[in-house]
Amino acid sequence: MPSYVNPEKCDGCKALDKTACQHICPNDLMVLDKTTSKAYNRDPAMCWECYNCVKICQPQAVDVRGYADFVPMGASVVPLRSTDSIMWTVKFRNGNIKRFKFPIRTTPEGKAVPDGGFGSEGDINSPLLFTEPASLGLSKLATLSK
Repeated sequence: MPSYVNPEKCDGCKALDKTACQHICPNDLMVLDKTTSKAYNRDPAMCWECYNCVKICQPQAVDVRGYADFVPMGASVVPLRSTDSIMWTVKFRNGNIKRFKFPIRTTPEGKAVPDGGFGSEGDINSPLLFTEPASLGLSKLATLSK
């Protein structure tokens, strides 16, 4: 289910040039309407449903309609993000509330190594993938003989 922005909760990230949801959306769908200082999803049909915008939104203005296997019809799901975990709160139609907490990182904030510890050879013309052959546990990949 694609994300949508509740305009009553959205503060446009305090009317900065670019909102957090714009910054994190991998499909470049979130837009800041400069006249209202509110974000919106410009094309919900193209949403990948990655939930990045939902998780990063501090005022919890971005929401999604949950899938039936995760959230029964009529229920709502709201994430509350911290630096090391995310708490999903599901509110059911009958008023019951369930919370699920999951870690969102395995390294301290700001300490992740971009290449995952696999150094690249720096040869952009190499036929090898970025982490090969080390990620395959090999010292060298097999090649075709000429």
